[in-house]
Amino acid sequence: MTKLNSIAIRGFRSVKEATLEFRPLNVLIGANGAGKSNLISFFKMMNELTAGRLQQYIAATGRAAANLYFGPKVTPQLEAELHFRVTDEIEDTYRMRLFYAANDSLIFAEEHLSFLTRGHVTPREVNLGAGHEETLIRNTASEGESTAKTTAKTILYMLNRCRVFHFHDTGPTARIMQYCYIDDSRWLMHDAGNLAAVLYRLQSQNETAYRRIVATIKQVAPFFDDFVLEPTGPGKREIILNWRHRESDLVFGPHQLSDGTLRAICLISLLMQPAEELPCLIIVDEPELGLHPYALSVIASLFRSASHHAQVLLSTQSSEFLNHFDVEDIVIVERDGESSKFVRPNVEELKDWLQDYSLGEIWTKNVIGAGPH
Repeated sequence: MTKLNSIAIRGFRSVKEATLEFRPLNVLIGANGAGKSNLISFFKMMNELTAGRLQQYIAATGRAAANLYFGPKVTPQLEAELHFRVTDEIEDTYRMRLFYAANDSLIFAEEHLSFLTRGHVTPREVNLGAGHEETLIRNTASEGESTAKTTAKTILYMLNRCRVFHFHDTGPTARIMQYCYIDDSRWLMHDAGNLAAVLYRLQSQNETAYRRIVATIKQVAPFFDDFVLEPTGPGKREIILNWRHRESDLVFGPHQLSDGTLRAICLISLLMQPAEELPCLIIVDEPELGLHPYALSVIASLFRSASHHAQVLLSTQSSEFLNHFDVEDIVIVERDGESSKFVRPNVEELKDWLQDYSLGEIWTKNVIGAGPH
């Protein structure tokens, strides 16, 4: 399994300078405003960067000044370095530096790829240049010389597979409430806007996986019987997330599910995809929102199971949700002065506490850092 070994960020939002080593399961905890969502936003920016939409992302998030630590006068540059373990023999690195430019934008001051093979001391470097507005990884992956092309393809694949999912929007205009294109089913979208198409594909091509998803949804929503996934529209190319109640033959639409149930369906469908379809890194901000306590235990169990096949990064404000994880999984997010810091708790120091209290209770008592508010 390709793994993200570590990440270093300098100058992004509330992060002046921070480094975090990644494990299979990484659970961010901390007070409101500590910086949990900013770390997740960094990965969202990377999603947009690799898609060639960096400037669009910057414009949509308050322009460049809002993404720099205390603005461009204090922090004129944003830097990041991501280290990936590709195989037991190879480690790849992506490094970038963005500087503040005219029209409140960010331009690449440098962009580097590198790979290090076991037995070698010095990594092979690929310099993608400077002065460009969008990443040159994509161009290099298709047009570069052999070494650069191979490295760029690998880095691009891994960055694309660090996916941020956000299922909070369940309003009437949310994409999950609408019809979607039936063939847009290869990967689950960040907002589950194509969930009906993904489930339809699984129903047709991997019934075992589909049935496992339905059975798990029934655990958290006992009234649920099954989805009714029927192509419609011109050429039968559209589909919507219809479903059936176990006590009725009527067909209901997604708008007739509660917000919490719909979010649970999204999370279950994401985490119970076939292992080969999971992203390399699954990133979810506050998945506990709107979920019943029993649903919390089911979803937490699914996150733990998924971490055997993919890495997981999630944030939570729920001490009850935290109880379903181990202290080794935790990352404490706190403010060090005006900057966010990310630290792992000392497992040995907490052993005595864990004999008498749950992990959530220890957090509430502020033993392991800023308690929930």
